[in-house]
This record gives sequence, structure tokens and C-alpha cells, in this order.
Amino acid sequence: MNQVSRISQNLKILFMGTPEFSVPILEALVHEGYQIISVVTKPDEPAGRKQVLTPPPVKSFIMKHETWNIPILQPEKLKDENFINQVKNLAPDLIVVAAYGKIIPKAILDIPKYGAINAHGSLLPAWRGAAPIQYAILHGDKKTGITIMLIDEEMDHGPLLGKSEILISKSETSESLYRKLSVLGAETLIKIISRYISGDIKPQEQDHSKATFTKIIKKEDGKIDWSKSTLELERMTRAFYPWPTAWTIWNDKVLKILEADGSEKNNEIGKVLVDSGELIIGCGQGSLVIKKLQLESGKILTAREFLNGHKDFIGNILK
Repeated sequence: MNQVSRISQNLKILFMGTPEFSVPILEALVHEGYQIISVVTKPDEPAGRKQVLTPPPVKSFIMKHETWNIPILQPEKLKDENFINQVKNLAPDLIVVAAYGKIIPKAILDIPKYGAINAHGSLLPAWRGAAPIQYAILHGDKKTGITIMLIDEEMDHGPLLGKSEILISKSETSESLYRKLSVLGAETLIKIISRYISGDIKPQEQDHSKATFTKIIKKEDGKIDWSKSTLELERMTRAFYPWPTAWTIWNDKVLKILEADGSEKNNEIGKVLVDSGELIIGCGQGSLVIKKLQLESGKILTAREFLNGHKDFIGNILK
């Protein structure tokens, strides 16, 4: 039996994760033979128009694999004494976190022998916080990646264990980059975890002077300011897809801009025109060439399909 196999069989891991991003990472740990003693995920939440109580993706994934016999914990509050005692009784050697969604208190971090490690979707110290994928696209970064780090009491502040880089394509959306980074996160974590436990990797302090930060994305962040440049707005359509999307208001309805290209052609700010068969809207600098859009309560349409049903859209000035 090699060293990796010995570590994977003997190491007791408590996994903490919630969205789809977490699933490939959890799956990789199981397939590598690591002993997952429990999975901690956020409580079920109402979803959809009918607000049906829906389990988070990590819970759904575990429920599809009943033969794994992995217990699921869904605490309302991580500082709850009952939950802390549950974790103490589980006696994990290591906590692995992947997009759990809440700050983990010191009382939990202090329990495992090897601490807690996190798979974060940026090249730390760049883009600490909840929205590293969106911010990388918004700011026109050429590359991003996954950082595996030790968790301390500050947000994405702990020592680094390793990184993997990936290029950001010119057509990258948050949705496509999210998928790529979740797979890269699984690959990177598996490469690092046994080397960390065996002592081959020594944690390295981040250069905190170079830290940049993100904020939680809200629906209002998607509201388009047409006075911004075409470059900013084109990035925005990709960064905020599939949620909250870049959107504007037309006829008192939300109009989502789902796909767009930039054009250097100048036009009156916010004015809707058709030029050479293309639907364009003027920006502060250049214009946005609209490819796909969706009017509130309507279907996703190409620009041509939309104009066929909404010829009165042409000539409007969007605010």
C-alpha cells in the first residue's frame, strides 16, 4: 500500500459544501478512498415560483448515493453548541471546505488535528470573498484558478498550500468558468491533500498587501448603466450570466441581456438601433451588439426573433 492510500484510508474528513461547485470535489474525495465521516451543508431552502423546499446540490448528490452511507448535517447556525458538540464527537482529522457559504467559527476550526482546508475559486490573494469568478470576468483578468489554503478566522486569509491556473477565454461566462473551476478544484485538492498531511507541503503565508476583495452579488448589481463603456458592459453580460444577468428596463418590464458583443461604433447613450442587420444599443463609449435577450415572463430569444415580435423596441432610449 502506497503512502497516498494509507493516508486516504486512515484520514477522517468532515466535508463542508453547498452548491454544484462543491460536488466534483466531494466526489473526487470519495473516489480516492478518503473516509468522509459526515457532510455539512446549508439547510433546504424554498426555490422556484412555487417556493418548494429544495435541498442544496451537495445534499441531493449524497442522497443519490445512499450506499456511501454518509451522514448529512444541516445546522442553522455553526456556532450552535449542539452542532459544535456533534463535530467534536465525530472527531475529524481534517475539515475540507468547498463553497460552504458561511464563515466557519474558531470553535469548529480548532477541532481537527490538521485544521481546515478550503478550495477557493481564485488565485489568492486576488479576489477574496464570495464572488471571485464574477469579479475575475468583470475586471478582464486573463487567468484565474483554484487555491487550496488553510482556513483561519479571517475571510480567505489563511496560509496557501497550492494553486492551479486556468486561462479565461474572451467568451467566458460565470457559468462556464464555474464548471471548469469546480473540476480543477477537485483535481488540485487531490494532488495536495496527501502531501499536506504527510508534511511534504509547508503552508506559505499570503502576501496580504496584494489582497483584493469581492462582495456578494445582488440582483441590483445587474442593472445596466448605459453610460459605461462597451468593454465594461460586455464583461458584465458574461460575469452576471446566468444570475443575476445584465438587465435594463423597457416598457416597465425587466429586459435581460443574455449575450452580447462589443462594437467600437459610437451611438447615442442607451439608444436602440438596427445597423447592418444587428441590434445595437449605444454605450458611453462604443455600442453593445445584442445577441440574445429575454423580456420579463418571456422566452429567451435571439435579437432577430425579439425584433420580429417587438418592432417598437427600435428607436427607444434605455435609461
